[in-house]
Order: sequence, then structure tokens, then C-alpha cells
Amino acid sequence: MAAKEIGKISHYFDKISVAVIDLKGTLKAGDKITIGDGEDAFEQKVSSMQVEHKKIASAKKGDSVGLKVDKPVKVNWKVCK
Repeated sequence: MAAKEIGKISHYFDKISVAVIDLKGTLKAGDKITIGDGEDAFEQKVSSMQVEHKKIASAKKGDSVGLKVDKPVKVNWKVCK
């Protein structure tokens, strides 16, 4: 199954390793996602997400969520599921 783009990185807080993702699709805790473009891309499991500092279990299209990431990311990188 081909990975479906579900959002883009809009901000990255390097001190706390948190990326902000503007969603074009749904995202749930436990989902496996791929972040990045080309050779820099990496896979990780969504362990927890936040919207305005509140922990959430799922998010939908149009939401912007904060997500702890395993590696540094860049703005405009794609997020696929």
C-alpha cells in the first residue's frame, strides 16, 4: 500500500524535539508515520500528540498537532501514513 500524505511540518522546536504538523488527514496515537523527503525520511510510531498543550488521542483534517519526533525535522517535510 502506498503511503498517503496526511500533513506537513509547519514548525519544529529543536530544544524539545517537537514538530507541529498541519493535518490534511486523520492521525491517531499508535499510527505508524513516515516523516521527511527522500533519504532523510524516517518512520516512527505516534506515541502522543497535543493540541494547545492538551494531550489528545486523535486529530482530524485541519488540526495542527504537536508531536514528539525521534529525529530533527524540517519545515515543509511531508508526513505520510
